[in-house]
Amino acid sequence: MAPPLVQLREIALTFGGTPLLTGADLSLEERDRLCIVGRNGSGKSTFLKILAGLIEADAGEFFVQPGTTIRYLPQEPSLTAFKTVRDYALAGLSEGDDAYQVDLYLEELKIDGSSGTANLSGGEMRRAAIARVLAAQPDILLLDEPTNHLDLPAIEWLESTLRQFRSTLVMISHDRTFLNTLSTATLWIDRGITHKIPKGFSHFEEWRDQFFADEEQAIHKMKQKIIMEEDWLRYGVTARRKRNQKRLQALHDLRRETAERQTAAKRQELAMQATDAETSGKIVIEAKDLSKAFGDKEIFSGLSMKISRGDRLAIIGPNGAGKTTMLKTLLGEIEADNGVIKRGANLEIATLDQQRDTLKDDWTLKSAISQGSGDYVSIGDQSKHIMSYLRDFLFRPEQANTPISALSGGERGRVMLARALSQPANLMVLDEPTNDLDIETLDLLQELLSGFDGTLILVSHDRDFVDRVASSTLAYEGNGKWQLYAGGYSDMMAQRSANTAQPEKKIARVSDAPNTSTPRSERQERQQTKLTYKEEHALKTLPGEIEKLEGDIAKLNNALGDPSLYERSRETFEKYSKALQKRQEMLESAEMQWLELEEKRETLAKT
Repeated sequence: MAPPLVQLREIALTFGGTPLLTGADLSLEERDRLCIVGRNGSGKSTFLKILAGLIEADAGEFFVQPGTTIRYLPQEPSLTAFKTVRDYALAGLSEGDDAYQVDLYLEELKIDGSSGTANLSGGEMRRAAIARVLAAQPDILLLDEPTNHLDLPAIEWLESTLRQFRSTLVMISHDRTFLNTLSTATLWIDRGITHKIPKGFSHFEEWRDQFFADEEQAIHKMKQKIIMEEDWLRYGVTARRKRNQKRLQALHDLRRETAERQTAAKRQELAMQATDAETSGKIVIEAKDLSKAFGDKEIFSGLSMKISRGDRLAIIGPNGAGKTTMLKTLLGEIEADNGVIKRGANLEIATLDQQRDTLKDDWTLKSAISQGSGDYVSIGDQSKHIMSYLRDFLFRPEQANTPISALSGGERGRVMLARALSQPANLMVLDEPTNDLDIETLDLLQELLSGFDGTLILVSHDRDFVDRVASSTLAYEGNGKWQLYAGGYSDMMAQRSANTAQPEKKIARVSDAPNTSTPRSERQERQQTKLTYKEEHALKTLPGEIEKLEGDIAKLNNALGDPSLYERSRETFEKYSKALQKRQEMLESAEMQWLELEEKRETLAKT
């Protein structure tokens, strides 16, 4: 059996006097697909940085097989030291690596390598960082929240690419679907200790719940044993003093061990409670023939819908489609170019913005959450001390005066939630609320939203979160067109594939979105009269993809035509040969798909 690529044993690390890791272990083999899970603040990112060699542990053993290459994708990449995106991506290569890989990945991720790094969006920085680590083709790839700031097409592309990647993968992510798709093993960090499970994330939560149940049972048994020992000491044979002394010491040891285990087992629970406002009117928002454009770019046109009290609407689409613009138009922050919009009576709105723009770096944690209300915040009909409210969101009292700038991404996310949930609201608007939150916090947020009496409008790229929360989904269909579907992301995909169409010239109601209860077999029997949106889009875009692939093949053939290439670098020759074979296969597939779609279009036109 081959030795592990990486071996960590009894890793310990303390930050500011507080132990973060006390006994962390990990063994990584070739082609492992490991996800690291745990609460915000449990040490996941720190552990990944130890693996990457960026942080040195206080104690423990750390062994890496000589010659093993490791690349690390940080949660917040910085490109400030580089002039262009391509310069940044090239800097991730080792001597002898092929620069052509950088250009290929930048192209596939749809980011211009010649772009300057000064004014990139969060999504563009993330794409550049992904291209940098993938192009290096490392033995071990470490990914910290890789899906943050990516839209759904980019997330699905990354999943597909990583499934075929030969590197050992170690991932931290709040995206359940991403972890379920890619992970084959799970490392749980809990109270400084690591627990490795030889199964993917889909099995983790059931295993964790059983772990906690077993732990509580063990503590219960220890307490019972203490009661029995106390009874023996009280009523046992007092003449056997030496035996009593020994047993008394064993009882003290047992009490101490039980107390330690109880302390370790105490897991602070996040407490979330939304502050309800007066009930809104039955119709929350009604839009008729809304349109909005910026220059030649049409954000939406002919948009008509009704959002009723109690609806849970998710808005999904790629970056740049105009989701946030639509949200601001519906709320009256931006004026539509055309159309009519009415908002219901008694609306009280709580918002969670995507960029955390309302948080100022020089605020303290206490002032950010109290919002000038002093030492107390009002939650529902109760007044709660700010320190108690901080504990509800897993902040320690000593963090009260910590500046916002010193908080992690997950902590800032919890601050935004605490602020939003303390506002009286009957309409909650969440723009990418899942960014940087741990999975347990997401679970609790989902429970809160399920019990929220008001109306919810959600913008998110998190497929699992949308599936769990949304009752209907407004999805971008291209060219300023949006379509309403019943249910969450999975329901939307099923309806798209079944090509269920909305009735024309009818105001779409969120609560009246197309019903998904029709048996699938019955839906499949309905005769298709035109190409689906996905098929039409493919028919339009495939010629461009074919042309691009033909250009790539020509470049690769030209490079491989150099008779000295093999002598100069056999490795480069093999890389180019593999890339050529892959693109030839992709070209053949694209041409076949275009021919099939064109034939189908002609057939449908005749019916």
